[in-house]
Amino acid sequence: MSISHSRKNIIALAAVSLSALMFGLEISSVPVILPTLEKVLHGTLKDMQWIMNAYTIACTTVLMAVGTLADRYGRKRIFIISLILFAIISLICGLAESATVLIISRFLQGVAAGAMLICQIAILSHQFQAGNERSRAFGLWGIIFGIGLGFGPIIGGVIVALSSWEWVFLVHVPLTVLTLLLVFGSVEESSDPEAKKLDLLGIVTLSLAVFGLTYFITQGPDIGFTSATGLSIIGAAAISFILFLFAEKFSAHPMFDFSVFRIRNFSGSIVGSIGMNFSFWPLMIYLPIYFQSGLGYDIVAAGLALLAYTLPTLIFPPVAERLSLRYQPGVVIPLGLFTIGLGFMLMKLGSSVDNASWLTMLPGCLIAGMGLGLTNTPVTNTTTGSVSSARAGMASGIDMSARLITLAVNIALMGFVLMEGTLSHLKGAFAGSFDASQLRAMAEKIAAGNFASLGELFPQLSTLDPSGAVVHAALVHGSGLIMLYGGIGVWVLAAISFMIFGTRRRVSAAAA
Repeated sequence: MSISHSRKNIIALAAVSLSALMFGLEISSVPVILPTLEKVLHGTLKDMQWIMNAYTIACTTVLMAVGTLADRYGRKRIFIISLILFAIISLICGLAESATVLIISRFLQGVAAGAMLICQIAILSHQFQAGNERSRAFGLWGIIFGIGLGFGPIIGGVIVALSSWEWVFLVHVPLTVLTLLLVFGSVEESSDPEAKKLDLLGIVTLSLAVFGLTYFITQGPDIGFTSATGLSIIGAAAISFILFLFAEKFSAHPMFDFSVFRIRNFSGSIVGSIGMNFSFWPLMIYLPIYFQSGLGYDIVAAGLALLAYTLPTLIFPPVAERLSLRYQPGVVIPLGLFTIGLGFMLMKLGSSVDNASWLTMLPGCLIAGMGLGLTNTPVTNTTTGSVSSARAGMASGIDMSARLITLAVNIALMGFVLMEGTLSHLKGAFAGSFDASQLRAMAEKIAAGNFASLGELFPQLSTLDPSGAVVHAALVHGSGLIMLYGGIGVWVLAAISFMIFGTRRRVSAAAA
């Protein structure tokens, strides 16, 4: 390999890794500023959910489509287009003056980010083709991606403390310009002359199903779950999903080949993907609210507290790889999911004690992060390794889609549990003092961590709850319920994953 070619590859890896860093930051740095956004943009808890979910759903929508487009029209070309769009839309996000504008911008930002992500993988696969060289490149890319996810909360908190929330989005403009400069001179153009046709029907029907289900869960308390509107929305989502299944079954070039689910290792690891995003990542949206409003920390302290939750996810993957070699993924993946659940139960316990603090939350946060670190790498390796190399891209796409869809749905579900848990506590404490609509409006403010506006909206609180103890207890009660929900849910999924892998399958694999 010539020196110039080696340098070009190093620069290309730096460009791809920098864009991975930005993708990770946009997932994990935004949650810590949601309480700030709720106040300055006069939003609601539902708005905060959609600020995250718009990004997630958009990523899911474009993931498989962009892979096909990049194969057909050139990975470098699509990567550059996605970077330019990401920079422009990040600028719009930073200039947003209302929650509605920010939600729409976040959806568009998610489209660009999803396109960036799939191009990153394609570019690395083409640019680094030797086995050891490819492993090192993907290893470094994964580390940088993990740094964006792991350090996002403290980075977001520090940016707000030193400047303003706008710069959590605006910082991506100069970073994208730098990435583009690196891309132009280093990334080689590549394409696939035999690229499959775009599965447009599959993309549209799956996206409508995910959006419909998420909208039903998020807006259900307002529109009525059993109202004509509510039933129409969930019915349309169900029909869209059925159409998606038919589209994939009869398409000549399906986005998803469901025959891979007959492979036990693949199905067991996909349940692992679902488990991680059922619990660990959606709680990232609500932990900052608990740390800031429940425990009274400022945004930087909340970001520091969240490091205990995220940093183990960077430290434990090497341990997971060694365990996978010794005990097989069929043991390690369910064990990782069980560990996440254990962490959630300890967080639930830590949040319910008298004088709760970051110290009482620390054991649960650390153990949940360890569980995620134990699960993530084996899941990724097993989904792609359990199918032929020709189907690895499709397997990776199913894995990523499972993660993002589960994340979107459970951001909505956890928000619903938080809201209803907060409301149930208020009903018990203020029975007869407020009507149902007032209590729901109060619960929404509390669940979003916006205590400041309560006195204005509900003057009676100064008499009924002068110390704010009931309001605080309501948030703690709701937060505890989402930890309990996440813990029980991921334990159930751990058991399902363990059963799918199968004892005989693990024994035969170990013997081989």
